[in-house]
Amino acid sequence: MSTDSSGAGTGAVGDPRRFLHDGRLETLPRRRRDKIAVTRYIATRALPVLLEPVGERELTDRLARLARDPVGLRRAMVDLGLVTRTRDGSEYWRTERTEYEDQDADAVVLATRVLEQELDQTSEES
Repeated sequence: MSTDSSGAGTGAVGDPRRFLHDGRLETLPRRRRDKIAVTRYIATRALPVLLEPVGERELTDRLARLARDPVGLRRAMVDLGLVTRTRDGSEYWRTERTEYEDQDADAVVLATRVLEQELDQTSEES
C-alpha cells in the first residue's frame, strides 16, 4: 500500500494517491483512466488556484517536488486539457476544476479577475 505525504494509507482503488510513494509520483500509471486521475490530482496540487498564471520555471519546480518527471507531467497536463499555456510556453494556468480540489471562493474570485483583465485587454486592442 502506498502512502501519501501525510503518511496515511491510500489503498482505495479509485484514489490516485495509491500511485504516489511518500507523496511523489515515480511513474505515470499505464492505464489511461489511472493516468488521467493521477494527472488531474497532481494538477490540482501544483496549481491550486484555477486560472492563476504561473511561470514555466515555477511550475516545473512545483512539479519536481511532486514527481520524478516534471516535464513529462507538465506535458500530460497540457495534452489532457487541464492546463493551458501561452504560445511561447512562458506561463501556464489550470483551466479545469477537478474532483480533487477544495471548492473555495478564492478560485472563483481569481477566475473572475483574470477574465475581466482579458476582456479589458481585448477591448483596448480593438
